[in-house]
This record gives sequence, C-alpha cells and structure tokens, in this order.
Amino acid sequence: MIINGVKYPLLTSRKVKLNIQDTFNKELPADPIFSNERRQVEEACYSFVTPRVPSNPTVIHVSSEMLHEIGLTEEDAKSVDFKKIFSGAELLEGTSPFAMCYAGHQFGNWAGQLGDGRAINLCEVEHKNRRWALQLKGAGETPYSRTADGFAVLRSSVREHLCSEAMYHLGIPTTRSLSLSLTGDQVLRDMMYDGNAAYEKGAVVCRVAPSFLRFGSYQIFMARKDKDTLRTLVDYTMKHFYPHIVGRETDDYLHFFQEVVDRTLDMVIHWQRVGFVHGVMNTDNMSILGLTIDYGPYGWLEGYDPDWTPNTTDASGKRYRYGNQPNIALWNLMQLANALYPLVEDVPALEAVLKSYQQRYPKKYYTMMGDKIGIITHSELDMKLIQQLEESLQLTETDMTIFFRLLSDINPISMNKKEALEIVKVAFYNPLELGDKVEHEWLSWMKKYMQRLSEEESSISDRKNKMDAINPKYVLRNYMAQLAIDKAKEGDYKMIDDLYQLLKNPYTEQPENEQWFAKRPEWARKKVGCSMLSCSS
Repeated sequence: MIINGVKYPLLTSRKVKLNIQDTFNKELPADPIFSNERRQVEEACYSFVTPRVPSNPTVIHVSSEMLHEIGLTEEDAKSVDFKKIFSGAELLEGTSPFAMCYAGHQFGNWAGQLGDGRAINLCEVEHKNRRWALQLKGAGETPYSRTADGFAVLRSSVREHLCSEAMYHLGIPTTRSLSLSLTGDQVLRDMMYDGNAAYEKGAVVCRVAPSFLRFGSYQIFMARKDKDTLRTLVDYTMKHFYPHIVGRETDDYLHFFQEVVDRTLDMVIHWQRVGFVHGVMNTDNMSILGLTIDYGPYGWLEGYDPDWTPNTTDASGKRYRYGNQPNIALWNLMQLANALYPLVEDVPALEAVLKSYQQRYPKKYYTMMGDKIGIITHSELDMKLIQQLEESLQLTETDMTIFFRLLSDINPISMNKKEALEIVKVAFYNPLELGDKVEHEWLSWMKKYMQRLSEEESSISDRKNKMDAINPKYVLRNYMAQLAIDKAKEGDYKMIDDLYQLLKNPYTEQPENEQWFAKRPEWARKKVGCSMLSCSS
C-alpha cells in the first residue's frame, strides 16, 4: 500500500479478524491535504495519516477484557498479526487511519489548534452491539505534532495502560487500553524539563473508547466561525453517541449540551470519591462522552490535601488541584457552551444548563460523601459532620484510601471513640500526640460520627458492605506504577500484569496482596515519578 508516496505493509492475513465499521472518517469532512507537514487544518475534522513503522515491536501486555470487548481472543493476542497491527507496523486492509483536529484552552489560556499530535486512530470496530474506536498513542508524528516527534515513552505508556483499566474497575467512566507495546526505538525526552534530556524506550498504547471526541473538537470550529462544520460534527455526535436526540432544532442541541453536562458532573463526582486527580484538565482533555481521557501527570491523594496537584507544570498556580476539579469542569463546560452557541443562539438557556451543574454538584457531592462514611445525608448537621471530617483529614496528613476503607470497621455499639480512632490511625502519616489539639479534634469528630451511625437503621454488616463497595482498598498509587516502570525498563514485565490483576478487583480484600494496602513509603515522597510528574511523555 502506498500512502503519500510512502510504501506501507498491508495486512492480508486472516488470523486477526475485526468487524470494522468506520464512521468518523466516512461521515465527516477530511483534510484534503495528504502530506504530513505541520499546518493549520481548515474546515476538516481530521487528517489522514499512517503510523510510523517501529524497528522491532514487542507486545508486553494485553488487557484480556478489552480483547473480548472488540471480538478477539488470547490466541489472537499472541499472533504476529496482533503485534504488527497494534504497534503500527502494518495496516489492516480497508482502513484509513487518521489524526483528529481540535483546539482547546490549556491552563486557562486559548491555545488555538492542537489536534492529535501523536495519536493515530486506526479504525472503528463493532462487536456485540457496541462500537469501539481503536487508537495508537505514540505511533508517530501527524500534521498536529507541532514541534514534537509524535512518539511516547515506556514510563508514560505503562501509566496510561494500567490506569485506564484500573479506573474502569473502580466504576469510573473512562477510556480503556487494549495493549502496551515496545517499539524497539529510542526516544529523546527531557522528563522534568530541566535541560537533562535522555533517551528512553519508545512505546505504543492502543487506547479504546466509543469515541475520542473532546470539547476542543467543537471549540475549533466556533473559533474559526465555521458553523457548517460545527453543525455537521454535533449532528454526527448525537447520531452515534446520543441517538435519542434527533433532528436539527435548537432544543436538540440544548438537550445535547445538558447531557454532556450531566455526564461530566457524574465523572467528576467519581474522581472526588476515590481521590483521583487528573492533573491536566485542559478543554482538549475533556471527553464529550464524560469519560476520563488522556492520562498524563495524574495521581491519587495519599496525604489528603485539596490543594494537591500531581502536575509539576501546575505546581505554582495549582489550577488543576484536587479540590478545584469540580470548578474547572464547570469552567470547561462554559467553554463548550460558547462553542455550541452558534447552534443554540440562546444565552439564558445555556446559562440555565450550566447553573444546573452548580446547583446539583453540592447535593451529589454530599450524598457521595455520606455514602463513603456510611450515612444518608439529609440535613445540615450531616453536611457539617462531613466538613469537619475534611478539616480533620488535613491535620495529620491522612492517606485518603486507607482512612475511608478502615472506617467501615468501626462499630458504634461495641466501641468507644478512642477505640474507633485507633482503627483509622493506621492511615495517619504523622502520629497523634496524646492529649494534643489534633487528637482532641479527631476525638470530637469521632464522637459525633459514632452518634450519627447509631441513628442509622441498617445493620453494621450491611453498612460495612455498602461502604466497602464504594471505598476502594487498592488504587494505582504513583509509587506502585513507578516500581512497575523500573522493572519494565530492565525487561521484566511481570509487575505490570501483577498490578493489572490486582486493580481488576479494587474493592475486594485480596489477602495475598495486602502489601499494597499501605501508605506511600517514605522513599517515594520526593522520588521522581512517585510524587509529582511532568507532562513529559
């Protein structure tokens, strides 16, 4: 196959069969230019590109669940064909890979055209009445790469592959990951942007989602006053992903926006529930389907701190800190409202939808927090109890995951407040001093909490089961991912699978994996990759 004057291998083997049903690159306008130089792409939703052929690809991990979701088997994953397809070495017959065109606000500033700088969409697959877009991340440059090379390195690829699947099993809306491959090539990266660039192992992740459309996909056409293409893209989105919204009337577009707002709100509530911090909530990293997308410098709260961000680029401004994520989601939705305005042309109606987010978030948040501590919040006293807890959690540098998991072991009937406090003290990085102010605050909260628990009608065992079903025991802490990355750099990929298997059941006790139910070790507090991370990948 010859594309843009370059000869590419064409896969004709029938060992790997996929039910390819492309729509994006058939129903939406394409960039008429086929050369791969960086440029501004006008009046088009994508540009045709092909992955760069890796020198020596090797598949090092595959998600068995995603294999089955797209209609493949474990035997398929062991084949040479699988390795070639999902590393970018060969193209499937009948497919036309492409990179998506979009814009966005980055750290609150308009950045103009961005696009898939290193993500290449292979095709869309239908299986069991579900549609999946398959996308290679790190497979080479595109017209949107700007000054970058289009590649990805092993460390960031391991993190994305593991976290995508871990988030799914936590019950959080997310893109998925099918496979993780080494390319056999070296990639030059300045990991901390401090002038110390070094070569790292190149890697490719095959990301999977119903669609990779994001807020910026719509912003770009508003910015360019291209109403026709904007309408075409929104109609396409509703047809395939919001099919119950039909037609081209103003109310349909408003209804579409309302549903995006609803999904985004639910996603953020889930993030806050488990202590996940995205780290780069730019509008080009916000999915139009309400999925967690683009896993870069993310992290989980280990010391409960609403001001914490995992992103070194955001260390001073802390725009994307944990406690600000709900506000940033709303800000991003405001930018989407601006993008959709040419189709709605009703400012009060759009503002009303945004106001619904502001009105519903507090109620959803306090209901979620009530579930986490085993009570049904329905009064101001319950909200005050939760607020006092949030203040107390910051007094002792408290591990969020461990604290909430252990909270379900408290029995208000057989324990006093000091015995109850002993249970959760395991989550404290800083020990309590007997009789000091911090201990007093904790005992004060524990007394109120146990009194509130005694008012609940559910049994102790029922409450524990419900709490354990939403408070995970295991999450992908940064130091855990870094340990797997360090092993992988040495050619040992076992720990990647160990963590993958562990995180498939994050709410289950798993006594054999109890070593992962522990606070971050002290050696990881300042270690690169274990605390904060840069956007370098």
